[in-house]
This record gives sequence, C-alpha cells and structure tokens, in this order.
Amino acid sequence: MDCQYEVLSPWADADPIPAREISPRVKDLTNKVVGLFAGAKVAASPILAVVEKKLKEKFPTLKFTRFHFSESMEVVETIEKAGFEKWVMGIDTAITAVGD
Repeated sequence: MDCQYEVLSPWADADPIPAREISPRVKDLTNKVVGLFAGAKVAASPILAVVEKKLKEKFPTLKFTRFHFSESMEVVETIEKAGFEKWVMGIDTAITAVGD
C-alpha cells in the first residue's frame, strides 16, 4: 500500500499583530513599579499576593499595582483594552499568574 499525505500547518498567515522582540528585563528593581496581572482563574490573585509579599521582603522600595481581568478571553479584545493599556504605561515590569 503506497499512501502519500500532505502536511499542512495549523497556523494561518493572517496574523494581525506583527512579531516584535521581547522587552529587555529590568536590571534594577530599586523604586520600580511592578504590575501584577491576575487573570480569570480563582488562584491567580492569591498567588500574586504571595509573590508581592516575597518581593517586598527582598526589595522594600518596590511599589505594586494590580490589574484583575475576570474574563476568559484576551483583554485587548474587550472594553477593558484602554484601561489595560493605561495600566501598562504606568509600570516598569509585570508579573502574571494563572491559577488552576
């Protein structure tokens, strides 16, 4: 039996967002603002609370701000987009948690 298959990629070529490089890491956390992003999962906020506590112990000058997004979709596809973009502009680095 001689069979041939054509293998297709599941990725479409129509990505609306062009690829770009990752932002560089923050070199020094002194007096920085850390954004804590909690998604829709129940454990995300408690995980970030522990992360915040541990980071405050190690870097006492850190400031924190939170963005909680309770929907299970991309934040940029919702009415929260403008608020999220404003939040991002006010932070030096971000940490996110997904808690299942």
